[in-house]
Amino acid sequence: MNRTLGMEAQARLTDMLEITAQSLVHMEVAEHYQIIKELGKGKYGQVVLVMHRQRGTPMALKLLPKSSTKLQNFLYEYCVALSLSPHPAIIGMFGIAIESSQHYGFLYEAALHRDLISIIKPKAGIPEKAAKLCAKQLVSALDFIHSRGLVYRDVKPENILLFDRHCHCIKLTDFGLTRPQGTLLQLVTGVIPYTAPELSRGTAGTPGLAIDASLDAWALGVLIFCLLTGYFPWEKTLPEDSFFDDFVIWQESGSDEDLPFHWRPLSQDCIAMLQNLLALEPTKRGPIRQVLSYLDRPWRADVAAKTAI
Repeated sequence: MNRTLGMEAQARLTDMLEITAQSLVHMEVAEHYQIIKELGKGKYGQVVLVMHRQRGTPMALKLLPKSSTKLQNFLYEYCVALSLSPHPAIIGMFGIAIESSQHYGFLYEAALHRDLISIIKPKAGIPEKAAKLCAKQLVSALDFIHSRGLVYRDVKPENILLFDRHCHCIKLTDFGLTRPQGTLLQLVTGVIPYTAPELSRGTAGTPGLAIDASLDAWALGVLIFCLLTGYFPWEKTLPEDSFFDDFVIWQESGSDEDLPFHWRPLSQDCIAMLQNLLALEPTKRGPIRQVLSYLDRPWRADVAAKTAI
C-alpha cells in the first residue's frame, strides 16, 4: 500500500473541492438543456440524456436531489471524476458542476450503447474476444486510478459504459465510492459478489480496514468470471455461501479435484489468472496488470481444447 500516494490524492482533492465549491454554476436545467430521455436511475439520483439548447451538443447529466445529497459528497464525486477523466477508458467530463433549486448535477459524455450488464447473457456471458477487450481497457483504467493514489471500489458491469456493442470502447463511470489509498473503511454487512472477503467480516465495533488496490483486483476477478460464464462465482464472500465455501476449500487444498463445478468452463490459464486476482490473502493478489500477459491465451476451456488439437 502506498500511503504517500493516498495522502497526495487527498490533498489534491481537497484543493479541487474548495475551488469547485466557489465556481458552482447556478441554473435551472430546463433553461439551458433539453431533456431527451432517462438513461439510468439509482437510489442516489438519476442520469438523463440532454441536449444543449444553443449548441445542440448531446450530453449525459447526472442529477442528485439536494434533499438527500450533501454538497460535500456531490463535490467529492465530481472532483474525483474530473481528475480521472483524461484517461481514455474513464468517462469524459465537461467540467461543469451545476446547482439548481432541486438538484446538484454534472455533465459528462453520453454513452448511447448502455452499459456492460446489458450485453451479458445469463449462463453464457459475452464473446471471449469482447471479454478480453473489456479486461484490457479496465486494467488500464484501474492502473491509472491506482497511480493517482486512489482505489475505485465499485467495479461492476453497471458502472462500465459501452460506446459500441462489441466492447472496442468502454469507459468506467460513477466515482462516488472512490477513496484515497490508506483510507480506513468500516467492514460491511451488506455484502455483494464483488466484495472482497476481508471486507465481509464486519461486526459491531470491528476496526476499519485501510484500503488499497487489492480490493479492485478482487472485484475485477469476479467481473471477468461473470463475463466468461454469465453467472457469479458466488453471491457473497461469507462461509454460509456454499459456492464461496467451495472456492475457499479449493484454494486451501490446491487440488484440481476440488475445482468447483461451475469453474470448469474456464481454461487452465484463465483459472490461474483468476486465482491471482482472487487470492484470499490481499497481499498475494495481483497486480492487476498481470491480466495483460494472459490476453493471447484461451480463456474458455472449449477454446483451449480446440487450440490444442
